[in-house]
Amino acid sequence: MNSIPPSPVPEKRSDMQPCKHPRVQIVSRDDDAEFVECLECREVFESSEFRDMTIEETKLDNES
Repeated sequence: MNSIPPSPVPEKRSDMQPCKHPRVQIVSRDDDAEFVECLECREVFESSEFRDMTIEETKLDNES
């Protein structure tokens, strides 16, 4: 049987800027929730969290 090696996990370094999750894909849907995965950093989170992140970024940009 041929096995596929796992994808490399990006290192988390303190000097790196946090990923802004520019590209996401839906990975799971439930009755109450939808989960997305960032195609850049591979983080998986609930889609409502993604919307909240976008709102917070917009607020910070407007305050500048």
